[in-house]
Amino acid sequence: MRGWPATLAEGPVGLRPLRLRDASIWREVRIRNAEWLRPWEPTNPETPLFRSGIGPYLSMAQTMRREARQGLALPWVVTYDGDFAGQLTIGAIVWGSARSAQVGYWIDKNVAGRGVMPTAVALAVDHCFFNVGLHRVEANIRPENAASRRVVEKLGFREEGVRQRHLHIDGAWRDHICYALTTEDVPGGLMSRWRASTRQPFPR
Repeated sequence: MRGWPATLAEGPVGLRPLRLRDASIWREVRIRNAEWLRPWEPTNPETPLFRSGIGPYLSMAQTMRREARQGLALPWVVTYDGDFAGQLTIGAIVWGSARSAQVGYWIDKNVAGRGVMPTAVALAVDHCFFNVGLHRVEANIRPENAASRRVVEKLGFREEGVRQRHLHIDGAWRDHICYALTTEDVPGGLMSRWRASTRQPFPR
């Protein structure tokens, strides 16, 4: 896929491709953040919510790397000051006349509230629009997930309505609010707009 693999950065925030050798740090961060993430994590109705081994990570990483080779996903690790801080995935990529995708993300609670995820999303969206060649990026977020909604609202994503029972989350089928951007919304780039709106982008 054009524009992949890609490593991106803005200040202390970075995006780099997901690696199999991230398994141990991924496991440590996920276990430490289990209660923080549980209400918002997509789940399979037939499997447990959280498991402590690295098997789930390896399976996920292998699948995402394969989808990246097929042009169906861009799976990134989010870093802060060079350390593992979360994940951001551009997935469900559709080519042809749609050229659309969905963005999903999670962050370590220890670095939440510092502008890390809005910056990471802005980096990813600009890369998708101006290097990969996508036209539309969606974010589908539970109405109750105020922190995640703030990320896209800060960036100026357009709210497009509710998708009822859209994903299986934390043991049940949950409604999601659909947010979206197209290339016409950010002709000068999303990152430049985010920079202009943020006086102190990375509070410590």
